[in-house]
Amino acid sequence: MDAITVLRAEHRHIEDLSKAFERAGTRAEAAKARAVEGLVRALSVHAAVEEQVLYPALLEEMPAVRAYVLDGIEEHHVTKWLCDELDRMSPADARFDPKTRVLIGFVRYHVGEEEAVLFPEIRTALGRRRLAELGQALEEARGKAPTRPHPRLTDPPSMVAGLVAGAVDRVRDAGKRAVEDARHAAS
Repeated sequence: MDAITVLRAEHRHIEDLSKAFERAGTRAEAAKARAVEGLVRALSVHAAVEEQVLYPALLEEMPAVRAYVLDGIEEHHVTKWLCDELDRMSPADARFDPKTRVLIGFVRYHVGEEEAVLFPEIRTALGRRRLAELGQALEEARGKAPTRPHPRLTDPPSMVAGLVAGAVDRVRDAGKRAVEDARHAAS
């Protein structure tokens, strides 16, 4: 799969999670919590793989898009802070819904720009072979990427910092799943 196809699939998944949040009723705290947990994870992984794979390649191979890449890094930074705050909140918190709506709007803006402006330029400039290589690298990076937001890592995080954060996050995720499984088995 080429890089643009990989990233568009991630964008669709993020949009599906956003719509799940929006469809949840005002009292559907469990549904909102699941949607936001999924959004935080998907956005954390997505930002990491773009910053570790795509953006460095674009800076090296397409200097004309430097300003766009730097804007994207800043947009990721803001997204990580919002995700970090949401990750620590409960749907019962008065600011949970507004903060999530701001995040969703911000991400939709970023995705819209990326798909309308950047992706066509990338497709023209890099060609099929290079896009396939980048797609494979994105897929490989996804398996090691952080699953939680880390807004305090160097901006953008280095590959090493991202790998360490990803490993810690995956251990944390496995522990959380084990606790949830134990709760379900006990009930």
